[in-house]
Amino acid sequence: MMSSRTFLRMAAAIVLVVSLAGCTNRRDPGFQGWVEADMIFVSPDEFGRVTTLHVREGDEVKIGDPLYSVDDDLQLADLNQNKAMLANAQQSYDRASSLRKTGAGTQATLDAAVSELRVAEARVTTSETRLARRKAFAPVAGTIQQIYFREGEMVAAQRPVLSIMPPGNMKLRFFVPETELPKLSIGDEVRVTCDNCAPDLTAKIYFISTTAEYTPPVIYSLDERNKLVYLIQARPSRPDALRVGQPISVYLNPRASDAKTPEAKTPEAKTSEARTPEAKTPEAKTPEAKTSDSKSPDIKTPDFKAPDIKTPDIKSPVAEE
Repeated sequence: MMSSRTFLRMAAAIVLVVSLAGCTNRRDPGFQGWVEADMIFVSPDEFGRVTTLHVREGDEVKIGDPLYSVDDDLQLADLNQNKAMLANAQQSYDRASSLRKTGAGTQATLDAAVSELRVAEARVTTSETRLARRKAFAPVAGTIQQIYFREGEMVAAQRPVLSIMPPGNMKLRFFVPETELPKLSIGDEVRVTCDNCAPDLTAKIYFISTTAEYTPPVIYSLDERNKLVYLIQARPSRPDALRVGQPISVYLNPRASDAKTPEAKTPEAKTSEARTPEAKTPEAKTPEAKTSDSKSPDIKTPDFKAPDIKTPDIKSPVAEE
């Protein structure tokens, strides 16, 4: 009866532990984070006024689609000037070349005309490039995330007019405590949840920070180690289901945790089996107990000294003499 009762108690304890573990898993808040994206900012090379805006926020664009135009009056005037200089350089070269053929001109004059012609051609090419860059085209495919300057507004050089978000540039950022960091590695798949999102969202870790945050790096006491957190970044498998700035919760993949638990339990089971022969070792010590019995006659050696106590009786006749 006692064995059956103990078995029932152990079974009830196991059921209680499993139920408590299930409750803790349900209440697990996960790792809190948010959605970010690496934007592509499109800006002009030189200052100017935005004349035409071909897109709006939220539009889908492909590579080469027109985005905006900036006034090109100065660039067009510079191009016309350089074209006039190119025409003069071409005439100088033709004259020097004809004179050289007749022998009236020198080789030095012809070389100078060739150099001037090449410089004029390079200036025209530069002016044409500056004029062409007054119209911006989409460098990547994606969604127009935000427009910073509208038509009629002046934009400085290298200031972005708009930003494009490619789908592959979306990422998840979340922080993991120092105690949970060994459970994660680059390439691991994690489960992602958010408010009213699809239940099958996942992401793959591609970055793990090597430095801790929120705690000075000099303090490493047991109390402060609980505050150490590390930045983790992951790429979502379905970026179209998330939005930039959206809060998320990240959970470890249960398959990875289940695969690790049996590995940790197998050595414990082996150790318990290895210890069973140690329980039999007291049986080997039984002959040692007999050796103690064999030594018991040695304890009687003080009995042989008892007759030595009677030696004073032997000296009594000597006293009578």
